[in-house]
Amino acid sequence: MTRGIGAAAAGETTPYRVAGRPASSKDIVEVRSPYDGKLAGTTSNATAADIEDAVAAAATADRALPAHARAAALDHVSRRLAERAAEVAALVTAESGKPVKWAAAEVTRAVSTFRWAAEEARRDSGELQRLDTDPASTGRLALVRRAPRGPVLGITPFNFPLNLVAHKVAPAIAAGCPIIVKPAPATPLTALLLGELLAETGLPEGAWSVLPMTNATAAELVADPRLPVVSFTGSVPVGWSIRDRVPRKHVTLELGGNAAAVVCPDWTDLAGAARRIATFAMYQAGQSCISVQRVYAHRAVYAELADRVVAEVRALRTGDPTDPATDVGPLIDEAAAGRVQSWVQEAVAAGARILTGGERDGATMAPTVLAGAPDDCRVNADEVFGPVLTLAPVDDVDEAFARINASRFGLQAGVFTHDLRTAFRASADLDVGGVIVGDVPSYRADQLPYGGVKDSGTGREGVRAAMDDLTEARTLVLTGIRW
Repeated sequence: MTRGIGAAAAGETTPYRVAGRPASSKDIVEVRSPYDGKLAGTTSNATAADIEDAVAAAATADRALPAHARAAALDHVSRRLAERAAEVAALVTAESGKPVKWAAAEVTRAVSTFRWAAEEARRDSGELQRLDTDPASTGRLALVRRAPRGPVLGITPFNFPLNLVAHKVAPAIAAGCPIIVKPAPATPLTALLLGELLAETGLPEGAWSVLPMTNATAAELVADPRLPVVSFTGSVPVGWSIRDRVPRKHVTLELGGNAAAVVCPDWTDLAGAARRIATFAMYQAGQSCISVQRVYAHRAVYAELADRVVAEVRALRTGDPTDPATDVGPLIDEAAAGRVQSWVQEAVAAGARILTGGERDGATMAPTVLAGAPDDCRVNADEVFGPVLTLAPVDDVDEAFARINASRFGLQAGVFTHDLRTAFRASADLDVGGVIVGDVPSYRADQLPYGGVKDSGTGREGVRAAMDDLTEARTLVLTGIRW
C-alpha cells in the first residue's frame, strides 16, 4: 500500500522498519507542514526493544552478499523512485515545506544517487599493485581491496529528507555495510517511504532499518559498540559532540557552511551570475549547506551586480510550496524563521542596509539581501540557514579569498571568472572542500566527493567517496608471481 500522504488521508500510521520489517509503537508522531500546519502523515517513534532488534540484526547481518545482488537492489530503488517521483516529491513538500519544484529536483537526484551506487557496487574490484618496483619485492604482487568497517548509524537532517538519506543508505548497501537510519524528527515520512521501496528488494534481514526516534535516544545509540561507524549530517555542535563522545569510532560529519561566491572583474555575464546567485541563495528557503550566503564582487562590477541580484530576488515568488510557481517556501518552523529575522535585525543594528526583504510571516521569511554587513555579524560569520544573502565589494581576488578563508567554515565556494589562472589559484588557496568555477557554490553532482574542512566537518559523501569512508583497506600479497 502507498504510504505517506495516502496513509495520512486514510488515517493510517506509517510503520517504521526494523531490519526491514514493518513495526509501530504507541509513541505517535504527527508530521505537519511548516507552511500551513496541515497533517502530512503520522508515524511513531521506535521502541527500545525494536531498536535493540535492529542493532542486533545489523551486527549479525550477512555481509557476503554478492555484488550483483547489492546492485540489483540499488537499481530497483532507483527505478521505483523514478516511477513514483510525483508522489515522493509531494511527500517531501508536505512534510518539509520545500517548494514542489525543488522537491522534484531532489527526487531526480536521489534516482541518480541509487543508480550511481549500483554502478559502483558492480565495479568495486579493488586495486592490483606490482611490487617488483623494489628489488626486495621481486616476484610479489599485491591486491588491495575494501572491506566493510561494519554496521553504520546514519543520522540525517530535515532539509533534504530524501537525497541525504539516499547518501547514507546507497553507499552503505553498495559497500556491504548494514545501516540503521535515524531520520530527522521533523521529516521522517520520506525516509519511511524509501524504506518501503527497500522492502521490495531481496536485501537480507538486518541490511537496513529506518527508525524514527528522539534525538536523546539517538545520542544513546551513538555509543553502541555494535555500530562502529557513525555518519552524521546536521548542526556543528551536535556533530562535534558525537566525535568527542566516540573517539574510537569512525565518524564522518557533514556540518554545513556559509558558502561564498566571488565575482571577478573579467566575468562578462553579470545577468547570468545575478540570476544564479539569487536563485541559489534563496532556494530551499536558504536551508542548504551550500546555499549562497556571501558574495564578494570586484568594485568594477559590484554596483551593477548588486542591482541585478536585488531585481532577481524581488522576482522570486514566495508562498504555497505545493504551487509549482513558488520559488521560496517556509523554513522548517516558525522558530527557525524568527531566528533568521533576528540575525538580520542584528546586522542592521551593526550598520547593514536591507536592499530587499527583511519581513517575516510565520515560518516564511522574505528573501533578504543585505549590504554593508560587518564580517563579524552572524549573517556573515555563522551559517544563516535561511533566505539571506550579504553583498560586499572587494578590491581584488586577494581580498575576496582572504575573507572567504577567514570563516570557521569551509564547505564550497564559487568563483565567477574566465581566467584559468584564477580558477587554479582558487582551488589551491581557498580552504574549502570544493571550488565551483563559473557558477555558485551550490552546485553538487552526487557522484563527486562532497564535504568540507574546519567546522564544515570531516569525511566525504558522494557515492564512491562515501564507500571509501565506510570501508577499510585490506592487503593481500602474493609471492612467486611473474609480472
